[in-house]
Amino acid sequence: MNKFISRRSIQVLTLFTCQLFAAFNSAQAQTSNAPDRFWQPTRTFHTADEFKKATGGRVVIQRSTVIRVTNEGTLTATRGGIVQRKPDGILQPYFSDRLLPINDVKVLAHDESFIWMGTEHGAFSYNNTSNSPIKYYAGKRWLPDDRVTGFGFENLKGDRYAVWIETAKGYSRIEFRLTTLAEKARVFEQRVRSRHVRHGLTADSHLKVPGDPGSNQMVSSDNDGLWTAMYVAAECFRYKVTGENEALEFARQGLQAIMRLEEISGISGFHARSIIKIGLDEQPKDGEWHTTADGLWRWKGDTSSDEIVGHYFIYPIYYDLVAGDAEKAQIRAVITRMTDHILNNNYQLIDTDGKRTRWGWWGPDTIWEDPDETGLRALHILAHLRVAYHITGNQRYKSAYDDLINKHRYHLLMRNQKINYPGRVNHSDDELAFLSYYPLLNYEDDPELRKIYIQSLERSWTVERPERIPLWNFIYAAGSGSNEFDKSESIRTLREIPMDTISWTVTNSVRMDIPFNNSQDRFNRKQALIVLPYDELPIMKWNGNPFRLDGGNGGRSEDDGAFYLLPYWMGRYHKLIGE
Repeated sequence: MNKFISRRSIQVLTLFTCQLFAAFNSAQAQTSNAPDRFWQPTRTFHTADEFKKATGGRVVIQRSTVIRVTNEGTLTATRGGIVQRKPDGILQPYFSDRLLPINDVKVLAHDESFIWMGTEHGAFSYNNTSNSPIKYYAGKRWLPDDRVTGFGFENLKGDRYAVWIETAKGYSRIEFRLTTLAEKARVFEQRVRSRHVRHGLTADSHLKVPGDPGSNQMVSSDNDGLWTAMYVAAECFRYKVTGENEALEFARQGLQAIMRLEEISGISGFHARSIIKIGLDEQPKDGEWHTTADGLWRWKGDTSSDEIVGHYFIYPIYYDLVAGDAEKAQIRAVITRMTDHILNNNYQLIDTDGKRTRWGWWGPDTIWEDPDETGLRALHILAHLRVAYHITGNQRYKSAYDDLINKHRYHLLMRNQKINYPGRVNHSDDELAFLSYYPLLNYEDDPELRKIYIQSLERSWTVERPERIPLWNFIYAAGSGSNEFDKSESIRTLREIPMDTISWTVTNSVRMDIPFNNSQDRFNRKQALIVLPYDELPIMKWNGNPFRLDGGNGGRSEDDGAFYLLPYWMGRYHKLIGE
């Protein structure tokens, strides 16, 4: 037995696996006729007076420790779980086929199909008519306080219903409304436009008052170009799917901001990580910053391969899908400068000090300096050169591409691009790999090279499948042409992503129903052996660790949410999912 996996983890994992296979088989059977609408929860917090005023006495709070459920008998809350007395008098644990998130249950309530359970570490619900997984609600994403004391149910007309959860610090009203992925995308789009566009770049947002989006202040990040590229790509796909001029306008604004990152550096072909306007934006305390000649702006240097991947990802998407003739000329020019900078400097990014940036290198002379990333770097530079040749037709880039393949075997190096040992996976590298697979396989037409590239993609995707990340699944489908890309799991994740992208503190390490990985992640944080529902995880982009149990910052920041928009619109564009 692996000494890093406890017996308890094996027990929990076994139960989870049984449930997973049952859910998977059910989902597969329903994929072809799955309904477009799903129940999307959102919450609001209320004081006791607000609760009384809003409900007008129509909602009665249930605070019982014993409830009677049709066909189930009686359920009794205890410190050790829930005891069921079946109609025939037999006593047994409830549930017999799964573990509760928290054993010490303080209060029970029942409304039609749902059983609600309250603890001092949050609430959870179970649909006892469908045998669906237990849903866990804890932390300020859902509750004003985790000490739950009662439940009340609100009768609503039409396609919504609501539960009121009483806690030691007020009430949470969680409303479930039937919606579609397209309707959800509109909400995410509005969030980006209202609080996450800074000088045209898709920006992080800090909240001066924790949890209050109205107190947001947009700030610079390490990779503004990369995050903007992912948002602009989403808008390009959206434009091709819907024809909406708004999407084209947003994509154009973002692309111009990305191109400005090269212009402001003053170094031909060298993109800044980010920019700030002096006297207006908050000056970050980290990184290498340079002031422009006019004294009005600062730009962040030491540009990494992360940024470069983002640029080579978005330029061809915009070029192919939405660019007019004038914009195509602009893109050809900037791609030429970028690629010439890399080739003229022996496959390196050279900063203002004349030295190589920390992560900006891909050449045969240096690619083995970091063996863990040799295959990843090979993938990056092959994708970059293939994009450059596609856009410019410059034979120099094709010759460099061929040389790396024929002389240095870069195509073979990338077959095993993901070689981190379990527990220490760099999920940011996963993101950079898949964003490079997309253009490489989009433009390579040589059958033998495609075969090798698809082998690499297949291997990487197989490792990533348990994470249920729709962006990786859709890139795999688009690149490989496979009809099996975990469509139902992708839709599940898109549905689970919470409407609220505030970075609330999440603590799952107190739960009893999770198989823990005794090996911590590369930041020495606790992690699970499975990926929990995404609305039970800390908010994160796709470069985060979905196995991470705890996280968040107390509601002090809000993510832009482009991590939802990009896979949704990419999936729509490639006809992998519907609305």
